[in-house]
Parts: sequence; C-alpha cells; structure tokens
Amino acid sequence: MWIRSSMTYRTSFVITVFGNLTVTGLDFVGILLMFSQVDSLGGWTLPEIALLYGLSVTAFGLADLVLGSMDVLGTRIRDGSFDTLLVRPAPVLAQIGADNFALRRLGRITQGAVVLIWALATVDVDWSAAKVLLVPVMVLSGAVIFGAVFVAGAAFQIYAQDASEVQNAFTYGGTTLLQYPPTVFGKDFVRGVTFMLPLAFVNWVPASYVLGRPYPLDLPEWAAFAPPLVAVGCCALAGLAWRAGLGSYRSTGS
Repeated sequence: MWIRSSMTYRTSFVITVFGNLTVTGLDFVGILLMFSQVDSLGGWTLPEIALLYGLSVTAFGLADLVLGSMDVLGTRIRDGSFDTLLVRPAPVLAQIGADNFALRRLGRITQGAVVLIWALATVDVDWSAAKVLLVPVMVLSGAVIFGAVFVAGAAFQIYAQDASEVQNAFTYGGTTLLQYPPTVFGKDFVRGVTFMLPLAFVNWVPASYVLGRPYPLDLPEWAAFAPPLVAVGCCALAGLAWRAGLGSYRSTGS
C-alpha cells in the first residue's frame, strides 16, 4: 500500500529519492573535504575509508529500508494505536516494519553502493577468492546486524515509550561511526563496539582482513569471517528482547 502510494506521483518520487541520495551523500563530501587537506586519516587512505563508508552505508541502507519505521513505535504506544497492531492476524514486527514504508530510502542504498563500487575499483588490494566472497558477506551480515539493533531499539521503546532518539543514536550514529577507521578512536571505545555492541563486525574487522591491515584489537585471524555468526547472535538477542518487550506491554489505559 505504501509503495503504491509513493509511486502515484512518479516525478515527486524520483525527486524525493534523488534528494535522499544527495543528503546522505553529504557525509562522503565531508570526508572528501578532509582529504583535500590531508593524505591519510588515522593511517588510512581515501580509497580505504571509502570502502568502510560504502560497506557501512549500503548495509545500513538495506536495514533502514526494511525496518527504518521502527522509530514511530514510541508515537504509536503513546497515542494508543499500537493496540490495533496486536489484534491483527499478522506479526507485529512485520506490521511495524511496513508502517510508513518509505521507498525513497533506496537513495541511501544507491549512494552507498556507488561509493563502494568506486572504492573496490581503486583500493590497493591483493584480491583472492576469500576476499571477493567476503565483500557481499559484509554487506548482508551488516544489514542483519543493523536490523537487529533496530529491533532491539524498538523493544526498548516499549519499555520507555519515548526513546526513538536513543534508538537513532545506535542506528544512525552507528553507521556514521563505522564510516571512519578504528584507529581514530580510543581502544576502550573500540572494545565496546566489538564485544558489547558488535558493530565492528559490519566492516572494521572483515575490511581489515581484505585490506591486509591489523585488526582493531588482538583478534584471531578467523574473526574476519565471523560476521554471519555475529549477525545470527544479534538476531537471537534482539528476538528475545522483542518478545520480552511485547510481553511487558500494558497499553496506555485509555
């Protein structure tokens, strides 16, 4: 329904997608401006950071396309309309994901994919079959990890009722964080996004293997191939959090 609605006015849809692409692309313009003054950032070159950027934005864009409507959950809980989702013969999580589905988010995915393709074509890498295979694995696993963060954030909104900005700090904030190399952050912070909220497995760890760089922490070599396992673990934890959140829901009382 939402897709048909957005496609009713084709010109408006195209302009909206282009606007979304342009706005999200300003992040990479900022990186280009920095590299107009320096040759490297944290020891990483522009093509290497472009690889991080492309992987992060593309993975996040896929998750945002499917689950980006989770930030409206708090509003639905406060106005009582969340109750209507509970009595429909469809999974509540699927209904929330489809709520106000915005096809314009394809602009973010397109922009990230363009930067990723450019980075793959220009970065200095001794390609092997394992490294080539790892690129799509990073994108898909990263999308699942970000999706799990969206779901966990939605579960927290059920408890807090008004916490969409807290969720955005970990979703939108997370993708911005991963656009920069781990060497510009403190070790304790890197440990936090590796072992507590494992966003590092979206691109930092596997991309370090692809680029032939040392891992952000003293991780074993096989850690570069762990993103699918991390994604499954994140989904399991997010699923438990979501079920617990639904179980604790007591309506608005109105």
